[in-house]
Amino acid sequence: MTATQGASVQDARRGGGRAPQSVRSVILSYVALTKPRIIELLLITTIPTMFLAAGGFPSVWLIVNTMIGGYLAAGGANALNMYLERDIDAKMKRTRNRPIPSGAVSPRDALIFGITISVVSALWLGLLVNWASAALAVGAILLYVVFYTMILKRRTSQNIVWGGVAGCMPVLIGWSAVTGTVSWTAVLLFLVVFFWTPPHYWPLAEKFSADYANAGVPMLPVVASKATVARQMIMHTTLMIASSLAIIPLGSTGWVYGVAAVASGLWFGYLVIRYALRVRRGLTGKALGPMTVFHGSITYLTVLFVALAIDPFVTL
Repeated sequence: MTATQGASVQDARRGGGRAPQSVRSVILSYVALTKPRIIELLLITTIPTMFLAAGGFPSVWLIVNTMIGGYLAAGGANALNMYLERDIDAKMKRTRNRPIPSGAVSPRDALIFGITISVVSALWLGLLVNWASAALAVGAILLYVVFYTMILKRRTSQNIVWGGVAGCMPVLIGWSAVTGTVSWTAVLLFLVVFFWTPPHYWPLAEKFSADYANAGVPMLPVVASKATVARQMIMHTTLMIASSLAIIPLGSTGWVYGVAAVASGLWFGYLVIRYALRVRRGLTGKALGPMTVFHGSITYLTVLFVALAIDPFVTL
């Protein structure tokens, strides 16, 4: 029996015996399908990008409509991802309580929900923002659902590197929402998030490597040595910092962003190098501290983009 067939059997077993749920629990289950905590991180890159593109404060309604459309697009992609990965989620301790493996939402309902809000997101952005942003959102959905989930994740250890392209799309959507196009500054912001994704996600994959191995997912920390992972983290972090600094002259940013980019880049670079040195010393588990790097990556991206949002309003 294949993993997918096993998931289908589990789905059938759950389908007949689900207890009635309250309206609140049903709503919360569908919200959980959208992975709201991940979307928070994606949207925090969108608004600052819109501020930089506008050189100030864009229209409030433009921000609101872009955020709603962006949430629906990312939420639809995440729901479809959960539908396609329900066999993996059922095997992993970290994900077995998600709506589908727990039986809170049936696979069929999750599929319909994911497709519906994905279509709504494209129409929302096209009609209320612009069609360039809508096209980018559709591209992000296809990249995450088809390119990453269906093609890369189960086949290559570099899955998160190239699959992470979908997570970079909100900056392009934010920029195009204001300007109707994409500039080189937007591309550099895209590259910041692209190179940030591996050193952000691999420490998490390191902590849950046994889970990924049990599910048969070849994340890099599962199939490669810790030293190899650490070297690649250093490479991606270096390119991320270089991209963030290149924005200073090209994006006509001021001292607020400049100081934040240098300071936060040095700080996160230190965390990654310290992690690599701990790997060299043979440390493992909490002594290695992968989650320190994981949480540090979130702080880095937040600081960088908050500074990007503030920068247009501060002059010497």
